[in-house]
Amino acid sequence: MTGKKIGLFGGSFDPVHLAHRGLAQCALDQLSLDHLLWLPAGRPWQKTGLASPAHRRAMVALMIEGEPRFAVDDSELVRDGASYTIDTVRARLAADPGEQLFLVIGQDQYARLHTWREWQALLGLVTVAVAARAGQAVEASAEVRAQPHRRMLLAMPNMQISSTEVRELASRGEDISPLVGAAVAGYITQHRLYKVSK
Repeated sequence: MTGKKIGLFGGSFDPVHLAHRGLAQCALDQLSLDHLLWLPAGRPWQKTGLASPAHRRAMVALMIEGEPRFAVDDSELVRDGASYTIDTVRARLAADPGEQLFLVIGQDQYARLHTWREWQALLGLVTVAVAARAGQAVEASAEVRAQPHRRMLLAMPNMQISSTEVRELASRGEDISPLVGAAVAGYITQHRLYKVSK
């Protein structure tokens, strides 16, 4: 048993942006993680119409360059069917029961955690690390509050960036590098992602 502290940071990352990187860095530092795994979702069951898994994975790989404790985990990309966090957690613990797993999520995800597949079982297997933006209360649903679980709050810098905003700017050909960094912006331009067909 390794006892390593591993962060799991999943999402559609369509596209990944600098607020994602900021949250991941906060988790790495504040939780003293050995590694943080970025988990691009293959087919997120709550979202449709995404850029291809290959493009989203490539953008995450560009975003995490320079931090050796970051890595891309392809398990949800290669799994058949919809992506469920509980499956990823169980697979990791089956491979190494000694790992301490920290599920890194935003307040919006925490508020609707009770809608996730087998959420009660998930809460028994991980510590939930919730990004607490300045001035925002961290609230769980009544269902989650009633379920005993381990929770830690991550102090987050105030970075107001959304993937929706990035896609809209990219569709108009505007400069998105301040939101995603030069490497990801170049990739989006090169592959003409989010361009609206005329």
